[in-house]
Amino acid sequence: MASSSTNAVAKLDGATPLVLSLFRIVVGFLFVCHGTAILFRWPELADMPPIESWSLGWWAGTIEFLAGVAILFGAGTRIAAFIASGTMAVAYFTQHQKLGLLPIVNQGELSALYCWAFFLLVFTGGGSLSIDAALKKKS
Repeated sequence: MASSSTNAVAKLDGATPLVLSLFRIVVGFLFVCHGTAILFRWPELADMPPIESWSLGWWAGTIEFLAGVAILFGAGTRIAAFIASGTMAVAYFTQHQKLGLLPIVNQGELSALYCWAFFLLVFTGGGSLSIDAALKKKS
């Protein structure tokens, strides 16, 4: 019985680089959507006020869009994820923390989740289906 469970774990471990890539792609895509909503008003969100150019919100949207694209394609994943993670930490502590201690109370759950998801990618990289992995194979 122990060997069949060991085989199952080994199969799951073998899928890790692919699943990591899928995780990166989904999280990157969702982050791009945040950036496009801020910068290009697409998709248009009724509760999102217009952002002035060069404002703090504009910079946040720019980072979300550019870092999100890099993460989505796995190009410079660790650096882009580091910047994105830091951006989400700043967003949490400057915009949400003042509204309450817990993320469920201060509506900072999304910022906190993004911060930790990107922090994970800083250490794991982009997975097997990434520009980073393709460039690494060439060298």
